[in-house]
Amino acid sequence: MVKIRLRRMGAKKAPYYRIVVADSHSPRDGRFIEEIGLYDPVTEPATIKIDMERAKYWIANGAQPTDTVRGLLKLAEAPEA
Repeated sequence: MVKIRLRRMGAKKAPYYRIVVADSHSPRDGRFIEEIGLYDPVTEPATIKIDMERAKYWIANGAQPTDTVRGLLKLAEAPEA
């Protein structure tokens, strides 16, 4: 099964995440198929950059986003106020 999930990067206590498409059996920070975005929770406000075209492509082809990524996709999709 293919998942869209977060891959932790950055230093200790200063994380940032890459949003990747990966096989569900590969380790959290291990092999992945494609990187489709990034999420930096440390900045104020949090930085979210996602290639929505690729995300929609992978979801249409059966990739399951994790709960956290699903929330990030909704935030990135919402029009900026």
